[in-house]
Amino acid sequence: MENHTHTPDNLVTLEVEGMTCTNCALGITKTLEKTGLSNVHADFASGEVSYNSSETIGTDTVVHKIESLGYKVKNAPGDAISTHNHGNSSGWGIEKKFFFTLFFTVPLMSHMVFPHDSFMQNPWLQLGLSLPVVIVGFLQFGKSAINSLRQGVPNMDVLIFIGFTAAFAYSVAGAILYSGNHMLAHNYLFFETAASIITLVLLGNVLEHRSVKQTTTAVTALGQIQNTIARKVVFENGADKLIEVPNSEIFVGDILQVNTGDRVPADGIVVNGTATVDESIVTGESIPVDKEKKDPLIGGTVLTSGSLRMQARAVGNQTVVSAIIKMVKEAQRSKPSIQRLGDKVSAIFVPVVVGISALTFVLAYFVFDVTMQQSLMQAIAVLVISCPCAMGLATPTAVMAGIGRAAKNGIFIKGGKVLEEFAYIKTIVFDKTGTITNGRFEVKDIDLLNNANRQEVIDVIVELEKHSSHPIAKSIVSALGKEAKPIAIVDIIEEKGLGMSGKIGDDFYQLGSEKILVTSPQTPLLKEKGLNSEGKLYLLKNKTLIASIAIEDSIKTDASAVINELNQNGIETVLLSGDAENRVNTLAKNIGITTVYAQKTPAEKLAIIKTLTAKQSTAMVGDGVNDAPALSASHVGISITGATQAALGSASIVLSDKENLAQLALAHKIARHTLLTIKQNLFWAFFYNVIAIPIAAVGLLNPMIAAGAMAFSDLIVIGNSIRLKSKKLR
Repeated sequence: MENHTHTPDNLVTLEVEGMTCTNCALGITKTLEKTGLSNVHADFASGEVSYNSSETIGTDTVVHKIESLGYKVKNAPGDAISTHNHGNSSGWGIEKKFFFTLFFTVPLMSHMVFPHDSFMQNPWLQLGLSLPVVIVGFLQFGKSAINSLRQGVPNMDVLIFIGFTAAFAYSVAGAILYSGNHMLAHNYLFFETAASIITLVLLGNVLEHRSVKQTTTAVTALGQIQNTIARKVVFENGADKLIEVPNSEIFVGDILQVNTGDRVPADGIVVNGTATVDESIVTGESIPVDKEKKDPLIGGTVLTSGSLRMQARAVGNQTVVSAIIKMVKEAQRSKPSIQRLGDKVSAIFVPVVVGISALTFVLAYFVFDVTMQQSLMQAIAVLVISCPCAMGLATPTAVMAGIGRAAKNGIFIKGGKVLEEFAYIKTIVFDKTGTITNGRFEVKDIDLLNNANRQEVIDVIVELEKHSSHPIAKSIVSALGKEAKPIAIVDIIEEKGLGMSGKIGDDFYQLGSEKILVTSPQTPLLKEKGLNSEGKLYLLKNKTLIASIAIEDSIKTDASAVINELNQNGIETVLLSGDAENRVNTLAKNIGITTVYAQKTPAEKLAIIKTLTAKQSTAMVGDGVNDAPALSASHVGISITGATQAALGSASIVLSDKENLAQLALAHKIARHTLLTIKQNLFWAFFYNVIAIPIAAVGLLNPMIAAGAMAFSDLIVIGNSIRLKSKKLR
């Protein structure tokens, strides 16, 4: 059995050990693309390589290609999939190597404090101490460096490999040539340089692995909640009993018992009992939600009180949590355009640095008459102080931290490119119903006209609205459903922005906004009765007005504060609605929106969005149902539809808490600060290399200090990204 992961969209994911930087990932990507695979993505942070499966290229071939580059596929065919995170296992392996090399490097470095005639100056002793370290260096960096050169994508390991190899080879030559004269041999021995380069780079890798893991905690936390033990209800001999089963053995239709403190093991519905559920892991909302019979449950959420029985409706890869994990991972694959600069520089960085190192040696030794030893040390210092990793880490670590912080707060952002676009947004267009307002409508009054029968009116309204997904329709069905009697309506049609229609026998009914009144000769009756058309629905029977339904929707409590914050940040806010003009204008005035488009059909909304996007960067916020075309046409579509499978696929950004518009303001802050972090990281990476390489070239840094500085530069970039997880956003 093959133990790699196939996702429903034909994507294969392998867990790969040994990637330490973006150059490593780039080498794997290019190699697999040359093989003929498509949609290849290698992520050094998560240790995953994914690609679209191919009928002509088997998994064995892919594994062989990856392992020929010097990496290890942990879940190759025939292996058992590791349940540990890549960063953990790979990081632990590097830690063991680091401590092993440190054991030999410390005494080797101590010779610098002993007199020249002491036993520590013996070249063969130094060779013996450095050899185990160099062997580790060859295994850790040498194979990767050689294979990256074979693939035409030289990585960071090439610089490290050349540096410690040159120091070690020069020292071995010195030990052989001057073995009888320790005083003279001392000037040619740089075994401690070779060993310290390897040890310090390994230390940097250990710290880097630990730090990078912190930028992926959101996905890790979500993944951990899937590994739950469930109590399945089984029926035997007329009685039911509970058996404990792992999450993987839950099937659709299973009845599960969930008690206080338990995680909900799958998506489903309450069949018995009541409980209070903490859904913050999915929605970001800290206030627990009460659940009773027929209420939906999201897998991974926690019962804070009560107990219930549920029926599983979605399991495994079909759950909301699985969809979120998949979406967040895919988001991390999407590169913002600002990363292209770093990628281009990283691709040519290694050969350029090797050239600078060679030029440094030639100029120092042949032009400036510097000694052979010093010239070699300057050239090695150039190699080991250079850091393409910092540039490669600048963008992905910031994107992972930003997307992770958003996900922790119930905001799901589909990629670094979306983050970047949202940070630059100039206009945000809001739908009204369910976005600015709560979308929970109350039926205030029903006015009957032309001797209409109230029961008939209620029956027709409820039956028509059952076939609509609009929030108003759902609220009306909820409010009037208990009074309604079942009736048979045929030929039911929903016209977006207009209303519903259907037939009972020879009678034709229409239900909708005041727009349908143009077909009714009885419209003047509204004025005769003093009825206002604002905020009402109308029911027509055979083109004759028989009822008006007064409805009311409340504004979200945080709407005004969010609009004010966006306006203060220089973002133009726009209200775009299908509702009547007076009603929309009143709402906009109450919350601080100055630009209003009212009484617009979905087609008109789409045209307005296209006009706005042609002028400047525009985002659209809607409920993801009848606003889908406008959401798609905007630069960034933002859906307020809750944490559901359908919602996660409807827009570029999904706000999971329908009651909390403040998530929008937080999403914008996260986007702006992520972009700022990327710029800071790239500045440091470029600045470091521009300054450090010349300093090393002129001989002001020895290779040991250079190796430490190189590791330090990576940590600054990663640390700045980690700061994004908890920094105060303004």
